[in-house]
Amino acid sequence: MIPEPLTMTIPLRTDEHGSIRVSGTRVTLDSIINYYHQGESPEALHEGFPTVPLTDIYAVIAYYLAHQDELDAYLKRHEAEAERIRQEIEAKYPPKITRAELLKRLEARKKNQDV
Repeated sequence: MIPEPLTMTIPLRTDEHGSIRVSGTRVTLDSIINYYHQGESPEALHEGFPTVPLTDIYAVIAYYLAHQDELDAYLKRHEAEAERIRQEIEAKYPPKITRAELLKRLEARKKNQDV
């Protein structure tokens, strides 16, 4: 007789700010899934986030794959909110130097190192 499969608890929780985190850690679902989308293996993710058990990383990825549409919508909303906050902060406290200027300086520095 085959035993009835055990029910698995997904190791995710929503914090007081509405962010989904891996239970027992400060690591967000966003972080795990973004690195997963970049081709990181669960083992590599575990090396980068050693506070997250490898089994939890596999469970989070499996849950994501099973609920991809809903979680992609969550990730998109979360990304839009982060962008809104970034723009709000930059409007209050404009950078003293622009990103374009920083890139220009970096290129000049690289050229000087090559000489």
